[in-house]
Amino acid sequence: MSRKLSPNLLEKYIFNRIGIADPSVILGPRYGEDAAIIDLDDKYLVIHTDPITGAVKNIGWLAVNIVSNDIAVRGVKPRWILLTILLPMHFSEKEIDIITRQIDKAAREIGAMIIGGHTEFTIDIDRPIISATAIGIALDKRIVKTCGMRENDYILMTKGAGLEGTSILATDFEEKLLEKGVSEKVILNAKNFIREISVVREALLLARYVNSMHDPTEGGVLNGLAEMAYASNMGIDLWLDKVLIRDETKIICEKLGINPLRLISSGTLLASIPSENINKVCSILDRERISYSIIGKVRRNKGIRIYRDGKIIQVLEGKYYT
Repeated sequence: MSRKLSPNLLEKYIFNRIGIADPSVILGPRYGEDAAIIDLDDKYLVIHTDPITGAVKNIGWLAVNIVSNDIAVRGVKPRWILLTILLPMHFSEKEIDIITRQIDKAAREIGAMIIGGHTEFTIDIDRPIISATAIGIALDKRIVKTCGMRENDYILMTKGAGLEGTSILATDFEEKLLEKGVSEKVILNAKNFIREISVVREALLLARYVNSMHDPTEGGVLNGLAEMAYASNMGIDLWLDKVLIRDETKIICEKLGINPLRLISSGTLLASIPSENINKVCSILDRERISYSIIGKVRRNKGIRIYRDGKIIQVLEGKYYT
């Protein structure tokens, strides 16, 4: 599966090569931040682009939901989506129909409109690739940022680690998993995780009560926490025995030799919550029947200290923990 560039490479080759400075850009490219923020006088425009390169069978569904998550964790509803769809030369009309049906269904479920993009057949690729851009508007100018974590905030995660990755593995590598002894029931359950990869609903519900939210993708929950810590110039105490990992994820990751904490994790919402709001957040998630766990706490010293049974078992330091 794909992985992100390190902060060092991003700072060296990306973040300082952005054309002219524009004072209306409140937040541009920055490590760990999920979407750009542009000041339009009486409102903020929030915009983000994300590619889908690691999945095949559910690529249309994933393209819409993954990019929309990055708008929602700003506390903003995704409203408009543009798609660049690159198809291999051998792609059939039936396969195009399947992908665009997925796109339409996903957009309708989150309440967004596809407003444009580009589609073409492309040589030298053997699978479809979709790059999606989502746009939303913050009318009250209150924006949640990845860099907003504060000392003594509690870290909360929803649903489970590696949901997207587990679903992709179960869908695209089903035969290999069957050969390794994974049951059909486990594979079917794992495939159905695809239905849970949107965090739009919970992110919008929690936005007013959090200091930071993040959508962990490549690098999984562990890298998502690292991005939050780095962006906020803080550290995290991670309580490993509190991290939610579903049985299907454990089984599939064990068979394939994958660390579930590093498995692509769209569908999981990471949030940094001040202590005075934690009960309110938990009551909202209970009411909405969204599973969650308090998995750690923010501290001032940098790095991630990983605890098991109350004891530190590992310390991850530096800019890039994965």
